[in-house]
Order: sequence, then structure tokens, then C-alpha cells
Amino acid sequence: MSDPQPPKPESRPERVSLWRYMRLFRKDILSAQPAKLYRAWMAEFRTPFFRSFLVNDPALLDVVLKERPDDFPKSDRIGAGLRPLLGESVFLTNGDVWKRQRRIIDPAFAGGRLKDTFDGIKGAADAGVVRLKASGDGAQEIEAVASHIAADVIFRTLFSIPIEDETAQKVFLAFQAYQRTQPILNLAAFINGPRWMPRFFKSQTRRTAKEIRQLIAQLTEQRLALIAAGDAPDDLATKILTTVDSETGETFSRDEMIDQVAIFFLAGHETSASALSWALYLLALYPEWQRKLAEEARAYDGSFAGLSGLKLTKDVFRETLRLYPPVPMMVREAARPERFRNRDVPHGAQIVLSPWHLHRHERLWQNPDGFDPGRWSTEDAKEAARKAYMPFSAGPRVCSGAGFAMIEGVVLLATLLRAFEFEISTPRPPVPVAHLTVRSRGGIWLTIHPRSDSCFEKVNG
Repeated sequence: MSDPQPPKPESRPERVSLWRYMRLFRKDILSAQPAKLYRAWMAEFRTPFFRSFLVNDPALLDVVLKERPDDFPKSDRIGAGLRPLLGESVFLTNGDVWKRQRRIIDPAFAGGRLKDTFDGIKGAADAGVVRLKASGDGAQEIEAVASHIAADVIFRTLFSIPIEDETAQKVFLAFQAYQRTQPILNLAAFINGPRWMPRFFKSQTRRTAKEIRQLIAQLTEQRLALIAAGDAPDDLATKILTTVDSETGETFSRDEMIDQVAIFFLAGHETSASALSWALYLLALYPEWQRKLAEEARAYDGSFAGLSGLKLTKDVFRETLRLYPPVPMMVREAARPERFRNRDVPHGAQIVLSPWHLHRHERLWQNPDGFDPGRWSTEDAKEAARKAYMPFSAGPRVCSGAGFAMIEGVVLLATLLRAFEFEISTPRPPVPVAHLTVRSRGGIWLTIHPRSDSCFEKVNG
């Protein structure tokens, strides 16, 4: 009997009406796309409102992301839907504003600083184990579990407070409400226009966004007061608030910091929860790999230095990010007319970069839809990764927290697998859908059992 394949959404028919495409897109980006995108180097889509080009050609990806990124700024079609929450955060800005923001943010995530975040990550992982043990043996919705742990990581590393803190708990609950009301498709995704154009947000979406920003403002003001008094902890918030822009000599203002904290929480919490959920599902689907990682976790001493011994865990996390990149698509805009693969790309055209399709591209990867963490020790996979692996984007706009996310994923997996065994609890596989990140329609249900020494004896046996 062959191994099961990781779940993958069905593709839409080759030709559909614009109205049906909009309905499919609003429901889920992934299943709204045709199957040909898993083989195409480029595909063009035309609507009455705009033209878009999905690009999978590695050479063109380098042009857009690395060689001439200023000629392909972030499109506001998707960003407009997130602005009530994220304001003018680094996720939405372009040009000189974005460059200034990155000059202030990047030092907090430099290699030497990552060690400073480790205690917060490990503390959140250990707290997650305690909560799971208290919840008892049985089936649980793993995306909810992962969201709780990932949110705890953000609060501990950003503001040095656990999720049990009253304000942290309010932010977490408000974000859950926001995610349930925020559609992936806002009017601006199809009809671009000036900032004053109505976006038709749900009233609850606006209300929860305002509530979140008010709570973040409280945390930011408290931290500014601690910095002024010389009593602030040396965490990410303090580092970012006190970093001076090397060109202007300025720091972030209170309002600017609120925007950045909002995207740190949304990006760091949402993407980490998505990746952790799918990793645990894949390990439940492939118990032999779970046994290997559990044994590796048992040998891990829990230190930052000991992370180098978690090679298989890192490979599983990388493979999870390949199959289920948390951010499935990124949208840029052509700032001037271009010529791509003998096609005219007009000024203002949307350039869609899709890690989802790129990571499963049939011309670039061997066994593209299969779960094979062992591939990461082969030259073929390393070559494919250089051309077609970008779970954190690439070039100057690569995610500032990419290194942080890799450490977080490995630590969380090792800590959870040392303590628990995860099993598939329903024969129906989860269906990947893309909203803010790649999640599952109806959640991911796994049965969780505490591990004992006898479990590890079975591994060795």
C-alpha cells in the first residue's frame, strides 16, 4: 500500500466566467486557480478591471524580487483590505517609507539577536505543553492549539509578557474575531482606486481592528514609559522602539510602532500557527517520521546551542513550508511597461508570485506533491530550493523574521513531540484553503496522547 499524499485542493476548470472566478476567489484563492499553474512558467489573467500575470519562471522571479524590486512595488489591491488593522506598517508600504521602516526593524532580528529571543520561544513551547497536559487525552482542533502557542511566542518575545497577561489575552481574542470577519477578497482586489474609495468592510471587521489597535497602543505606551524610566526589558519591542534610523537619526513614533506591532502579531502569529498546524498533521499522517523526530527531540537538551542537533526536525519544518507555505501568494505591481516571456506587461499590471504553485511546480521539483523531508539532503532539492523556494519571500523584501520563524518552528515541534504523540482522528483529510494564511476548511483534528518512556522504547525497538 502506497503512502497517502498530503492533501491538496482541487483546481478549478480551465475556463470560468469572471463572476464565478470572483465567487471562487472569495471562498478560497487556491481552488480558484487552474491546474496548469503547476506547470506554467507564466500565465496571464484578464478582467475588465485589471490584467495580472502569475510568474513561476525563476529568472523572472529574480528580476521582480532581487534585481529590480523598486520597479515592482507591493500592490495595494490586497493591502487595502488590511489597512484598517495594519495602517502604514512595513507589510503595506513601498519606496522610501518602507526602506526607513526596514532600517529600524531589521537590527532587532539580526543573527546575534536571535539568541535573545530563544527563552521566550522555549517558554511559550513549555507553557503549551502544560496546557495540553491539563486538557486531557483525546482529539483536539490543532489549529486552535497552534494559534494559542504562536500568540504566546509573540507576546513573550515582543513584550516579555505571557499570553495569560490580561491585555495579551484581550489582543489574542480580538485577533481571533478579526480573522473570522476579514474576507480575503475586498472590493479593492478587483477595482483599484484612490484611498478615499469605499472598501465596504464588515462593521465587525472595523470594530475589531479598532479594538486591537487600542490594546496595542496601551502596550506601546507602557513600554515607552519603561524605556523613559530606564526599566524596560531587553526584548524586541524595546529594541525596535530605541533603534535610530541610520539615515534620518529618528526612531519610530508611537503611532508608527502601533502599525508595526500589528503586523508583527498578524504575520508572526498567523504564519507560525499555520506552519505548526500542518507540520503536526503531516507527522500524524507519516508516523515513521514522527517517531524519528520524537527520538531526536528526546536527545535535545533544550538549549539554544542544542538546536544544531535537530536536523531532521528542521528538514520536516522546511518540507512543511514547501507544501503549505503560510502566505500562498504575493502581489506586486509593474511600475512601468515590461516585456516578460515575449508578452507585453503594461504599467499597473499585477504581478502575482505564488509560493504555493512554485513549491509544487512539476518542472522544478521531484515528487512535487509528496512529503519527503529527506529531499533536503539531496543536491536536486538544494538546486530547486535556490530557484523555487520562498516561504518568506526573497530579495530586499524577504521577511525580517525569517530566521526567527525557523528557530520557532523547530523549537515548538521538538518540545511538543518530546511530550506528545499525535494521531489522525478522522478519515477525512483536511482541505487546505487560503484566507489570511493557508489553513484548513473545518480545522485539523488530531488525537493527542502524552508520551511515556515506553513510547521511546518503541522508537528504539
